[in-house]
Amino acid sequence: MGAETVRPDLARPDDVVLNWEGEAVVAVRLPQLSESLDHILVALERRHGKPLPELDRKAKQSVVRSLEARGAFSVRHGVETVAGALGVSRFTVYNYLNRSETN
Repeated sequence: MGAETVRPDLARPDDVVLNWEGEAVVAVRLPQLSESLDHILVALERRHGKPLPELDRKAKQSVVRSLEARGAFSVRHGVETVAGALGVSRFTVYNYLNRSETN
């Protein structure tokens, strides 16, 4: 999601270099995870067909579970970013996360 390819000689230390028969042929530059989170939120909004803040509580909980499965909360400020996107407080996001752990 949002990756780009670059020549192997231009690869940065965090790029993924792909080899074919022992020779580097391409490097894949992955976006920062925080940028990916923004892409994921846009995709979820598109999937639901309306802005995320307009979703009902059950749908927002589903979004949070989906984001948790994708590692969104391992990103610095992930909870704050998701809370802002859903139009809820950080406390509410934590409640949704705790609820999914008990179910």
